[in-house]
Order: sequence, then structure tokens, then C-alpha cells
Amino acid sequence: MRRPGFAMLALAAASPCVAAPILGPAFSDSMVIQRGQDIVLEGKATPNSKVEARLGGHRGSARAGDDGGFRITLPALPASRSGMDLLVEDSSGQTRYRDIAVGDVILCAGQSNMELPVTRALDTSNQLRRAADESIRLFTVPKATAPVPQDRFAQPISWKKADSDSVADFSAACFFMAKRLRTLDPEVPVGLIHSNWGGSAARAWLTQDGVARLYGQPTLDLLRVYAEDPLAATRQFVPQWMDWWRARDSGREPWVDSSLLDLAPIPQFSFWNDWKGTGLDTDPTANVWLHNSFNLSAEQAERSGQLSIGAIDDLDLTFVNGEPVGYTFGWGVERTYTVPQNLLREGKNEVLIAANNMWDQGGFFAGPDRLFFTPGDGSPAVALGEGWKYARSQVDGTPPRAPWDANAGTGVMHNAMIAPLGPIRLAAVAWYQGESDVGQADYDTKLAALFAGWRAQFGPAAKMLVVQLADFGQRTSEPGESGWAQLRQDQLDGVRADANAALVTAIDIGEASDIHPANKNVLGERLADAFRGDAMPMPRRAVREGSRIRVSFDGLSGDLVAQGGPVALGVEVCGEAAGSCRYVLPRLEGPDLLIEAGEAASPARVRHAWSDAPIVNLYDESGRPVPGFELTVE
Repeated sequence: MRRPGFAMLALAAASPCVAAPILGPAFSDSMVIQRGQDIVLEGKATPNSKVEARLGGHRGSARAGDDGGFRITLPALPASRSGMDLLVEDSSGQTRYRDIAVGDVILCAGQSNMELPVTRALDTSNQLRRAADESIRLFTVPKATAPVPQDRFAQPISWKKADSDSVADFSAACFFMAKRLRTLDPEVPVGLIHSNWGGSAARAWLTQDGVARLYGQPTLDLLRVYAEDPLAATRQFVPQWMDWWRARDSGREPWVDSSLLDLAPIPQFSFWNDWKGTGLDTDPTANVWLHNSFNLSAEQAERSGQLSIGAIDDLDLTFVNGEPVGYTFGWGVERTYTVPQNLLREGKNEVLIAANNMWDQGGFFAGPDRLFFTPGDGSPAVALGEGWKYARSQVDGTPPRAPWDANAGTGVMHNAMIAPLGPIRLAAVAWYQGESDVGQADYDTKLAALFAGWRAQFGPAAKMLVVQLADFGQRTSEPGESGWAQLRQDQLDGVRADANAALVTAIDIGEASDIHPANKNVLGERLADAFRGDAMPMPRRAVREGSRIRVSFDGLSGDLVAQGGPVALGVEVCGEAAGSCRYVLPRLEGPDLLIEAGEAASPARVRHAWSDAPIVNLYDESGRPVPGFELTVE
């Protein structure tokens, strides 16, 4: 995890030496600036200097503050493919940004399906061969997290023009969206911002206001504590972890008394998936205690030290002599925790790690050479690569996760991967995320908070494009409940509640056996169409008409069509109670779906494609699928 506040400290230290004003990290040569909206420029200059900016015949100026910060707003410009220079200057010098285009700027964000690169999409070789387009500009944000908002990315980056090299590892859905937009309107350049993290939860992308709104001010306060003192934050967080554990382990506290654990030597230093005959090799999703000790001299114990435990997959809470010293979530993330002097002892010191694995591989990720204790007196590090013991706990489930953890921390990805973009103006945000939130309530509420945060930063005109999850998982032949279907419904509800949002479903172009379907080509085209206002079908109402239910839709192009057969598949009528749904064979009547419910029936809901991996054949005449949905019968 990126050290909190580093970027801001580094920039503050560098400011007195700045030879000329500089804009925020979203600005570089060959960028695209949003057409038709005021151009907002923020950056650093000599403190209290007068800063001037020029672009496309427009000028603006502002006085830098005591910290050197300035903000200049220039009038909107029309689309332009001809490269312009953006000049920013004060009395100390000038900075020139060259080859600036003006067009539509779109942020593509989410988890692995938006992150999936062009090299893993369909028709890769042909797509890369035809990728070059100087009017598509790409900006890839490096992965990082931070507990508080940053004003610099984890590493310097710049805009690149699309060619086979720059496109290869870029978001496929995002790039294919731009290709279609360029085909439909060749005079408008497109700037794409790729900011994604596979496996990330929606809450990781929330702004500070969104975190406070959905998770409370105490969560935001704890993140701020962590930015200054990770150990203090860990100690504030750990009581809820301990309460969770005691409630599931008959009140036991192994961190206080490790003799409560049936410890045995680890079979080998590796992921515990390879520990043959332990049960972890066949069922690695578990909570496991890892135990070791190290000896210190009196001199070594007189000062605080650093405990390095390598990388633990996925989650650890680490104790030294019964006291918590660190908590981290993240596979491949190496842990180094400060151990205060008052926790250390002359002689034997005990290390106990509560490790949790939620999926795939668990346990030690790095090699044994990455585990050691570094005394504060300057003496050599004490190796900890040998002597480990383990005990598999009977406690199941995932312990509480701290608000600073990597993939599901509250706001930590926004802070490091969105906040540094500053107040640049966007035409849209394309959001493909939700797999990590399946089974959690109120995803529509999270979308509302995300929408509000993006518009507060990037301007109120930004359109929100939400990808409804693709079909993935077990095919079913009976009605049932589905976490994936419910998440899709929450996505639909979140879009319907916003006047400038559009749903783009992927429910028919997924792969039941692969959570990362390759057909991002068609998905990109659908995103482009939605961006341009060509909405996909959306369910509107289900109305009882005697023995029938009429389901109507918005956004149809022509009438409804059942592809590949005489009836639409996956349509259900349900009562109020769970388990009351049954499949029906609806009739298509122009733009409506007609369901014979029966005179004696008491239908309360209509559902379509309500399963993890539904088979979908209901489209409009232009070939756009009807999304998964549930409607209350009126």
C-alpha cells in the first residue's frame, strides 16, 4: 500500500524549486481536453505569483496561494483534432503542453472486466493491426491505494496516442467504445482514462463525502488516523475484530494464550494449498493461525523495531506478545509493521498471525527470506524464515475488514487513482464493476454515491454508463434466487434513479464458465451507443389486465423479438413470498410482453433472466438485449 501523504509531502518539498508553473498529473503532451465545457486548470506555481494560461485563443489568470496552488478556468472550446499548445506561466518561467486535442474525455473504471486488456479480447491480432489512431489518446492510471486523497499518482504517467503497442494492455471495453465513437463522429477526438483494479469493491472508489455518507464519519476519521499512525489505527480497529472472533470461537482469545491452539510444524514454507494431508490442500478457504518466535538481547529490546512477515494471502492480523501490531489485506502485498519498544522483551518474543484466505491460494506468498525482525539498535536482522507452526481454526467466514484494506477499503482507490485527476471535465464515466459486491445489499445506493462523487470532481454534465453484469456461473432449469441477478437489478435501479445515466447490459455476451468473458468488442460498441443517447431496452411497468400481465419497455428500437424460437426464455411470474416463482411462456405483442397469469393467480412480480448465468433470447429489432430485471405487478 502506498504510504499515506507521501505525494503531498513530496510536492510541498519540491514547490520552492519549481522553475515554472505545473498543472496536475492529468495534464501532459498529447492529452484530450473535454469539448463544450469550461476548462479547469489546477496546479502549483511560485507562491503568491500571478499565473497566466493560454489555450486556443483564450487567456485566463489567477493568483497562486501561499502554498503555490492556483486554479484558472478557461472558456469551453469546440472539438478539434489539430494539436494546440497549452501554456502556463508566471514570473519564474513557463510550461508548455503540446499537441492538445479537444474532444470527449471518458473515465473507464471498475474491476477486472473493465481492466481486461485488448490482448485478451476477441479478434486481437486484427484489432491491434488496426489500432493506430492519433485522435484516440490513452491515459493509464497506476494501481495504488491511500487512506486520504492524493494529488499525485503512484508514479509519473502521460497521455499516449493509440497504436498497437499502447493499446495492447489497455482496457478492451474502453478502447472498443472509442473506436466506435470515432467511426460515428470522425471529427471528435476521444480521450480515455483507464483506472481499474481487479477484484475491487465499489466502496473502494468512493469519495470522502461518499465514505462519510454510507459508512459514517468514524470510518473517515479512522482512515485519517491511519494516514498519520498505522499502529494507532490498527489498535482502534482491532476490538471489533476481536469481538467477531470471540463470538465464533466460544470466547477464546488465542492471541492472549497461544497454548489454546493445537499447533503443528508447517509441512513446508509455501502456500498452504500445497500442504498435503492437512485439509488445507483440498479446502484452502480458511482462517489459520501461524506461530513463530524470536529472541532479543536486552539492548535489542530497548528500542522499537520492524517486523517483516513477507506477503500473506489474503488477510492478516499480526500480534507480537499478545498485542496487535498490524493489519493488511492484499495478496502479494509485503507487510512490515512497527513494534513499539513497550511490546518487546529480552529473550523470547512471540509472533502470532491470524491469516484468512477467501479464495484460491492462501498463506505465505513471499519466500522465507522476506520474514525477519529488524531491531532498532542497528544490530543485524533476526531471521524468521524457519520454525513456523500452524493451526487451522474452526472459525469460518471472513473477519471484519479495516477501512484501509486494499481491495475493499473505503475510498482507498479513489484517493490514489481518481483524486489525483483533479477537476478535469469529463463527458462520461463508464463503470463496469459489481462482481465483488454480489451478495451485499444496496448496490444502487453505492452507485448514487459514486455518481455524486464523480460529478462533484469532474463536472455535473458527466454521463454515467453502467455495465450490467454478464452471465456467469451455474446454468439452471428451475426458478430460484440469485445474488448476481439481484446485483443486476440494483444496477438497473441505480441507473433508473439518475436522469443522466444509462444501463449497458452484458447479460448475453458472457461465458458461464469464465468470469472474464472475451467479448468486450460488442460491449464497447454498446457503451458507445449509450454514450451517444441510443439507450438499450429498459423495463418500465408490469400491469395486471384481467387474467394477463402486460410488461412494457422504454428504449426499444422497433418491437420485441424472441431470437431462436417462438417464445422469450427466462420469464417468471412470482407471488410475494420467496420460492413462489414459476416460468411462463409469454406472448410478444409489438413492444409489449404479455403473460397469461390465470384468473385465480395472485401475481406480485415479473422477472426476466433471474439467475447467475441466464440464457437470454429477448431482444428488440435492432438486436439489443432486454436486461435482467424484476418488476412489481401493478
